[in-house]
Amino acid sequence: MSDEKLRQFSSRVAAAVGLAALLAVFVNGANAQEQVKVTEITPNVLVFATSAGNVVASVGPDGALLVGTPSAASTEPIQRILTQRTKNPKRYVVIFPESIAESQGDAGWGARGAFVVMQEKALERLGGHNMGKPGPLPTRLAQLGVERPPVSFSEVISFDLNGEAIHIVHQKPGYSDADAVTHFHVANVIYMGEAFPGDGYPHIDAAQGGTLEGLLDQLAWTDPKQNIVPARGPVTNGTSVKAFADMIVTVRDRVKQMISAERTEQEILAARPTAEFDAQYGDGRVSADEFVREIYDAVAKKK
Repeated sequence: MSDEKLRQFSSRVAAAVGLAALLAVFVNGANAQEQVKVTEITPNVLVFATSAGNVVASVGPDGALLVGTPSAASTEPIQRILTQRTKNPKRYVVIFPESIAESQGDAGWGARGAFVVMQEKALERLGGHNMGKPGPLPTRLAQLGVERPPVSFSEVISFDLNGEAIHIVHQKPGYSDADAVTHFHVANVIYMGEAFPGDGYPHIDAAQGGTLEGLLDQLAWTDPKQNIVPARGPVTNGTSVKAFADMIVTVRDRVKQMISAERTEQEILAARPTAEFDAQYGDGRVSADEFVREIYDAVAKKK
């Protein structure tokens, strides 16, 4: 074989190997699974920690209800755990709101035959709940190989499952205008989604209708005896919610005072009104400066 033919052959082999590697990455990515940490609050109420967020589950003879923001990669591992806990194949999944950039749609549960539902305003942003033909599936969801939930609720959806009464109630706009609070009455468990992130400062998403007042209204679950499941992070109690709400009020009041003193936004940022809280809340999805800007926008707009 001549040198030229050898170079052409080598190029074709390299291209084939590169394509095979690319396909392998795509296939493995599409079928990727993750390790899911499980916390048992009661024998029938579990918390699954996924890469997208926490999922609270009622599991027992009536099947399983999942509430939260499951990742697509967690669906198969969660399903395996559920089949070990219940012989009933019924699955109900309530997806809480996230931004389109972070949404994982129905996380693949619809394809498994689950009843999947989302608050109507959150579903509208994914192209559903229209008075007509549904809009196109967002590109991100198509890339993940998931669908949007096909069912929505307006104000309240409730379940009586596994000896547990579960109410999911739409709230005033806080993180978003699709916020809801989930109450597992028997297990005394509260889940608020992104209104109580658990890993840092809150996100008041104005693009999704979020408001500071609505966020603070939601943070009323301060009983130390209540099990509070944050959007991310370990299960806690009402004491953590109170500390979180108190932090927000403190920062709000400082920003309000500086606005009244005619300080500019940049001057307020430079004053670092969150300084004493940064060690506890500064490593989440929302930086200290982003949080201060959210508070500034909320206070300045109200003024």
